[in-house]
Amino acid sequence: MAIDKSQIEAKLAQIIDPNTEADLLSTKAVKSIELDGDGCNIEIELGYPAAGYFEELIQQVKSAVSAIDGMGSVDVKVSSQIKSHAVQQNLKPLVGIKNIIAVASGKGGVGKSTTAVNLALALQAEGATVGILDADIYGPSIPRMLGCQGQPESADGKSLEPMIGHGIQSMSIGYLIEEDTPMIWRGPMVTQALEQLLNDTKWSGVDYLVIDLPPGTGDIQLTLAQRIPVSGAVIVTTPQDIALLDARKGLKMFEKVEVPVLGIIENMSIHICTQCGHSEHIFGEGGGARMSADHGVDLLGSLPLDMRIREQADNGHPTVAAMADSQISEMYRSIARKTAARLANKARDHSSAFPNIVIQNT
Repeated sequence: MAIDKSQIEAKLAQIIDPNTEADLLSTKAVKSIELDGDGCNIEIELGYPAAGYFEELIQQVKSAVSAIDGMGSVDVKVSSQIKSHAVQQNLKPLVGIKNIIAVASGKGGVGKSTTAVNLALALQAEGATVGILDADIYGPSIPRMLGCQGQPESADGKSLEPMIGHGIQSMSIGYLIEEDTPMIWRGPMVTQALEQLLNDTKWSGVDYLVIDLPPGTGDIQLTLAQRIPVSGAVIVTTPQDIALLDARKGLKMFEKVEVPVLGIIENMSIHICTQCGHSEHIFGEGGGARMSADHGVDLLGSLPLDMRIREQADNGHPTVAAMADSQISEMYRSIARKTAARLANKARDHSSAFPNIVIQNT
């Protein structure tokens, strides 16, 4: 009995991608199915970077399709294709940047910047080209965390070349001032500086620009919402009630300005003693899950309170770069895959597909 494509499609429709939480067929991840005698060749193209998931997916597909009666050899190829996604109304994606992901927290001290840097590195490890913009004008920390020193160059005297740290393109006011120089600026100057840092940097082929926002819902956040084309936002919190209270404010702010919240990252969720191995929920337990349930937003993952994460960020070698094969790095990579997959499920930007129409008198 000859193998039919519909039999293969039926098997693929049963495979749920844990990152999109949908099956391969409904997400249109199946690029092609070619019958080859009693065997078949299957091409799958994911809309997000997922190098760490490729092999698992290949084995899943082979196992499912091989179970069809009479099926011979099954060849499976998996790749990723990252597209630009829709942003706020009246704004368009910037040149050199496909997607902007804002990383925010309502409260300071929850490890947002450390999470943003490791998220950027994790997206890169999964196969994306990544940049990070330090939007904290008053307290820039990205240069130290990426181990970058010196000032950015300007080949044309108008734009800045991004600084490169661990393969990540970056820009921060911290590159332009001394580390211990305070920025004593009022709101309008701060927002203008943010826009210049973003627009005057020559970002090159960036799939995801991670913007590390300062805490709160002030001028910087308002500028980001109104003038910067953001594809999605991620909220970082700890399980602590007071942190969750402020995180909810950040989440509601993005909802009001129509920036989709891709999910919540719960940081410092559990501490495991390095001496005795005892685990303890120092900042409470289950706060991120409750917030996720209350607001209908995905919990992208939980991260431990681990001294190495802090030490490595302080030393300019964040965990995903310093311990690439560690369990903690895999946690960050899992969060990165889910974040990008949630974005891949959002509407795409089609503005580049339409030409600009110019009417001239002749």
